[in-house]
Amino acid sequence: MLDGRWPVTWSVVALLSAGLLTVVCSIRLATLGDVLADRTGWGEAVFGAVLFGLVTSLSGIVMTGVSAADSEPQLAYSNAVGGIAAQTLAVVIADVFHRRANLEHATASLENILFGCLLTGLLGIALMASFSPQVTVLGGHPASAVLVLFYAGGLRLMHSSELPMWRPVRTQETVPDTPQPPGKDNERATGLLWAEFLAVALTVVLGGWAVTHAAEGIVSGTGLTPGLVGAGIMGVINALPETVTAIAAVRRGAVTLAIAAILGGNCLDVLNLVVGDIVYPGGSLYHAAGRDELFLTCGALVMTTIVLGGLLVRQRRGWFGLGFDGTLLIGIYATTLVTLAF
Repeated sequence: MLDGRWPVTWSVVALLSAGLLTVVCSIRLATLGDVLADRTGWGEAVFGAVLFGLVTSLSGIVMTGVSAADSEPQLAYSNAVGGIAAQTLAVVIADVFHRRANLEHATASLENILFGCLLTGLLGIALMASFSPQVTVLGGHPASAVLVLFYAGGLRLMHSSELPMWRPVRTQETVPDTPQPPGKDNERATGLLWAEFLAVALTVVLGGWAVTHAAEGIVSGTGLTPGLVGAGIMGVINALPETVTAIAAVRRGAVTLAIAAILGGNCLDVLNLVVGDIVYPGGSLYHAAGRDELFLTCGALVMTTIVLGGLLVRQRRGWFGLGFDGTLLIGIYATTLVTLAF
């Protein structure tokens, strides 16, 4: 071990192990989240975007926080926004497992539209912070407080929307949010379900810690740029919980939960920047972001806009069986990674 960094071989093993652990935990989270959404009465959209999104974002929070505390600001920043880009691509992957129609057609809802708008605003504020005066207040940039307030205000706005002026048209392919039929987990006590939910969340956190140190070892041992490692490695592993749970949710028929977990998790991933900004000892994390990190943020913003377009247009069938949005998401994500590599 050199300068506290893990050797490249150890780092690769840690990444593969953490990725496998994340997949196993995420499959279980999908089942627990679907049952608890019914038990709490919150519904799949709100539960998936808030609590479910928080748990699946825990590994990303740890990755960003540990990287920033270790004075790796570009790695911390690119992990947060890289995770958003990779998680948005999870919409396409989940769509492959929903063959009745385009997934965005089946899951169009006011809540998912609003979470997409909230994510767009959060990413825009993060970009504005990077071009604002470089000041810190109590160890953080003022934009961090704005991001938290903007997120809280968005949740409040969604909660208070009792009479929406926009509703998706119901079609044969629309999958409503209905309680699941009785099963093994439905018969368990709610307290036990919450306990397992939190235990799985803690496991995801430990996996995020291991991934962070593994990524730092790869950066120091291979010469790859922090932006590429953060987006292409940390970001992909960061996106695994949302991707796997989205697929598992679709297979259970909880398609609203699948999209809500992705969009809600992405909103919380923007708040990872707040955590990194607070613990980063070198000042403002937003101003430590380089061209690669800002380019990656723009890519995540464009991908979010495409998902919103897909939810609004609600194309039943489209390009290559994925719809225009799925095809564009693949193209933009691939272009972003190639650009970062060079």
